[in-house]
Amino acid sequence: MTGFILRTLVAALGLWIASNIVTGVSFASTTNLLLAALVLGVVNAIVRPILFVLTLPITLVTLGLFLLVINGLMIELVGWLLPGVFVAGLWPAILTSIIVSLVSWVMSGFIVSQGRIEPVTRERIIEMRQGRDGTWR
Repeated sequence: MTGFILRTLVAALGLWIASNIVTGVSFASTTNLLLAALVLGVVNAIVRPILFVLTLPITLVTLGLFLLVINGLMIELVGWLLPGVFVAGLWPAILTSIIVSLVSWVMSGFIVSQGRIEPVTRERIIEMRQGRDGTWR
């Protein structure tokens, strides 16, 4: 549960950074921002896999670049579902999804699978690369 809350807060941080950088994306209040992060997590868990499977041929043809469009569509869907969340179009949504992904990627280095926040150290990197049985992955 703690991991889910932390990941939602990280998504909210990414959305907040994106709303400050990307013109065309805004939130009416902090509550809307947190709610948008929560809904984005639900949309990414339910709708995105279905859309991914349906668009797999075009995703393969574009060597995965169509995933940027899918992620942008998920941001637009959140904007459509929630009042107080404004997304001006597909391009701002795609840029927002890139920023949210980058923030999530950077922050995932600090959040372990149990939901605790830990700094990245040399020992932790070795521990992550080494399997439970002592073999290297």
